[in-house]
Order: sequence, then structure tokens, then C-alpha cells
Amino acid sequence: MDQQESATAESLENVPLPLSPPPYSIRDEEHGRTIVLGIEGSANKVGVGVLQFDPLSKKYTILSNPRKTYVAPAGHGFLPKETAWHHQSHIVALVRTALNMAFPGDAKPERLLSGICYTRGPGMGAPLQSCAVAARTLSLMWEIPLIGVNHCVGHIEMGRVACGSPNPVVLYVSGGNTQVICYNDSGRYCIFGETIDIAVGNCLDRFARVIGLSNDPSPGFNIEQTAKSVPKEKLKYIELPYGVKGMDVSFSGILTHVEQLAKTKLKTGQVSTADLCFSLQETIFAMLVETTERAMAHAGASEVLMVGGVACNVRLQEMMQLMVEDRKPKGKVCAMDHRYCIDNGAMIAQAGIFALQHGQTTALKDSWCTQRYRTDQAEVPWRKNKLARYSESL
Repeated sequence: MDQQESATAESLENVPLPLSPPPYSIRDEEHGRTIVLGIEGSANKVGVGVLQFDPLSKKYTILSNPRKTYVAPAGHGFLPKETAWHHQSHIVALVRTALNMAFPGDAKPERLLSGICYTRGPGMGAPLQSCAVAARTLSLMWEIPLIGVNHCVGHIEMGRVACGSPNPVVLYVSGGNTQVICYNDSGRYCIFGETIDIAVGNCLDRFARVIGLSNDPSPGFNIEQTAKSVPKEKLKYIELPYGVKGMDVSFSGILTHVEQLAKTKLKTGQVSTADLCFSLQETIFAMLVETTERAMAHAGASEVLMVGGVACNVRLQEMMQLMVEDRKPKGKVCAMDHRYCIDNGAMIAQAGIFALQHGQTTALKDSWCTQRYRTDQAEVPWRKNKLARYSESL
């Protein structure tokens, strides 16, 4: 993967970095760069990213970002035990690969690292624990600090930096999470709306299993491709339940309904697989766009940042773009491709380096991980206490 330069801390309107000396040890004495390694393994992907901050250019640069994906057999989801085994079998090789890609020809690249960042949660317990053990081991071996990172915040910070978006409304959509998020002046992110049952990605994954789609590269991607496999004018839109409840959304009823259609009308030929995939996407994405637009109006925001694995979906990006173009003044959609939307080590390194630069580290005795760790529970001291219009009503 090519090195990826991105926005500066100033353009992101972050809190200015503490004055010299920094609250941590810079081990790259020759160039004065802060370099961290990030480990992500909260679900079926395990990734290791190396990221640097250059004090001269003030830019954050991804030096490497390899990952591996556990693909379950068609018709099955990925289970914690098998997923953890997969991560354990790949993590050492991924660390070596990431360091070799970041520092080709360097016999001891670990000497340049200032910290090891890892996912504390949320996620699946056994995979999280496997990666946390790897992070603790590297921290002790190389005598550098640990930085625990909230997985959701990692997605947000990766998106803010990659897209150069300082203060967007965030739509976070993945297999385990569905949230509409803003930042207020509390030093934490605020969840404006979320799913009250299952996540949007889980809804797509479970339906893909019902109709026999492959898990490779992902069930949601294969639903998207199936919906696009037939010209739009030949597709039949099937009305499904619309589960918007204030600022929250519900997908379990929609899933039950479309599963029943697959077991009845699909078998009799009254509808096609493409019809069902198309109708499901159009319905659930409309729900997400509606709640996101309401958050934009409340926050007085003009930008939407889409993060998480489902945010790769081109149709969701198109629908979001239509919404922001209809707003006055016109808004902006900040979207990324699979390199940064899908779980990866660089996003953990990105949030981790922000935390490290502002004095946040994790003691070994506190280096736990948890399946439940909400976005609004994590402190984000690098964000400015910038009063937004919506914060007055919280």
C-alpha cells in the first residue's frame, strides 16, 4: 500500500499540540517524528497499521496498513472462537509486514515506535482479547506505552483525517454499530440517534445468509452487487416496514419481513433475488439518510462523514449525496473506500496518536478490553471545546 498523506492537526481544528517537550518519548531522534503502531481485531478482520506525525509538515501519514479477513462458509456467520484463532495465527506476520512496509531495509524498525495502540472495544470478546494480548506483549518487549482506543472513535478520526473534515455529522454504519454522531463541547462525542435492536450491517449479513450469498469478500458487498446486477427499470420495488422512531432506527422487523418474502414469494418466482436486495437497500438506506439529515439540521452542520464497513456502499453514498445537494446551502458528503471504511489498523493508530500527543496512555494493569464501549463513553481531549448550536439543547 502506498503511503497516504492526510490533513494537518490545524486544518482539523484540533486542540493545539502541547508545547515541547511532548508528554511522551519521541524515539525517532533523527527526524523527530512520532510513530505509532495500531492493532485492530474487534470482528472478523485483523489489521496492523503504522502511522507517523511529522513535526515539520504537521501532517499525519499512513506508512502501512495490511490486514487479513476471516471468511466464514456461505450461510454461516463468523463465530468468536474461530475468529480469535484466525487473528492469533496472523497477528505476528501482520506486525512484521507492517513494519517492513513502513521501514523497508531497516533491521530494527521497532526502535522508532513511540507507542502501541490497540482496540479496547466494542467488539467480539475473544478476538478483542487476542489482539490485546499481542499489544501488551509488544509494549513490554519494546518498552513503549500502550494506548487503548475506542473502535468507534477510531473510525471517526480516520475519516476526519482522510477527508479533511473538521466538524461533521458522522453516520457510523457497520456490522455491529449504527449511530448518528456529533461532537459537542463536553470533550466526548454525542450520539444523536442509533439502532434500538440490530445494526444495519448485521441486518444485511443475515439476509445474505438467507438467500445464500457468499461471505467473500462480505455479505453486504454481495447484496449491493446483486441489486446492481439487473437494470433499474427492470427491478421491482417491494414495500417493506420503515423503522424510524424519532432519531433512532429499527431493523429487526424489516429483516423478519424480507426473510419471509424470501421463503415465500422468492421460491414461487413472484419476486427475484435482485428485487429483494434492491428493496432492502433502498428502505434501510432511506432511514439512515432521514435521521442523518435531521441531525444536520439540529447541529447546523454542512458536512456528513460516513464511516464503517457499510459506508463503502455506493448506493448509500449516492442517496446521501442527493440529500446534501437538496439542502440550502448545499452540503458535502465525506466518504471513503474500503481501505479506510472497513476495519483496519491505521484507524486505531490515528485515534491512538491523537491520544498519545495529548497525554493519554493506558497502564498495563488497565489494559482491559470490553464488548461494550459506547462512542460517548470515550474521552477525546484532542477535539476543541467548540460550542455548537446543538450543544445548548443537550
